[in-house]
Amino acid sequence: MVPVSFDDCTASPAALPAPLAFAGEAFLLTAGNALYWPRERMLVVADLHLEKASFYAQGGQMLPPYDSRETLERVALAIRETGARRVVTLGDNFHDPAGPDRMEPHAAGMLAALTRAVEWVWLTGNHDLRAGCGGARALAAGIGGTVAAELEIAGIVLRHRAQPGERRPELSGHFHPRLQLTVRDRRIRRPCAVIASNTHGPGSNGSGDACGPGAMRMILPAFGALAGGMDAADPAILAALQPACTIEAVVAASGRLARFALWRAGSASGAANGAAARPARIRMRTQRCAP
Repeated sequence: MVPVSFDDCTASPAALPAPLAFAGEAFLLTAGNALYWPRERMLVVADLHLEKASFYAQGGQMLPPYDSRETLERVALAIRETGARRVVTLGDNFHDPAGPDRMEPHAAGMLAALTRAVEWVWLTGNHDLRAGCGGARALAAGIGGTVAAELEIAGIVLRHRAQPGERRPELSGHFHPRLQLTVRDRRIRRPCAVIASNTHGPGSNGSGDACGPGAMRMILPAFGALAGGMDAADPAILAALQPACTIEAVVAASGRLARFALWRAGSASGAANGAAARPARIRMRTQRCAP
């Protein structure tokens, strides 16, 4: 077994998480591309793509084989910094369904320690299900945690891929969004969250002007060390988050949020809803597989 430390630590100013209001709830977006929900003591991470390097090595493309160690070390750090007691992964957990079988003992020990230390829920993505239900079974076999297709907590749906037309608040992954900027003739690319809202922006009291039905929806950045990314303004991402009034990229930096507009529609009037005060009941849709 590989020990994983959860002792308290002090984050540097550049690594401080940034407060983020989403769907009437208070969240923290970390500089390491995780989302923390304090009321639920829950850490949400997307697209770990564990064992991606060993997958490519099978085809002769040799990459340093320690991506799973690095990714899991970053998960442990996020748990330590936030005090999370539950981790939910938003799918594409391993790069392919055979990934758990290729995991070297050190990384496997790290993962086992993490799934014992906190409540762990694996939501399934397209990479996990490449082998059909066998992919879901591989997640559950010997590595701990619970496997589900999606969750609903306090009215917020958590799933792998954003569903166009979804009218409920939604957290998802899949697209690996990255913000692309040019600053002083220098090209900058950073992982980011992409948030769609059905209002034109909060006022000082949290209210906003609505442009139609819908809800706040967020696509999280990929968390995996070798996950890569695509332009946050890609038409596929913008289409997945419709209907919306505004879509923006959000980056955590030094405990604050930097926001960059990606898309905007027309306007009307409306108001935001308030938040509940206690941990919510969890609804889980499991992966249906024949025995």
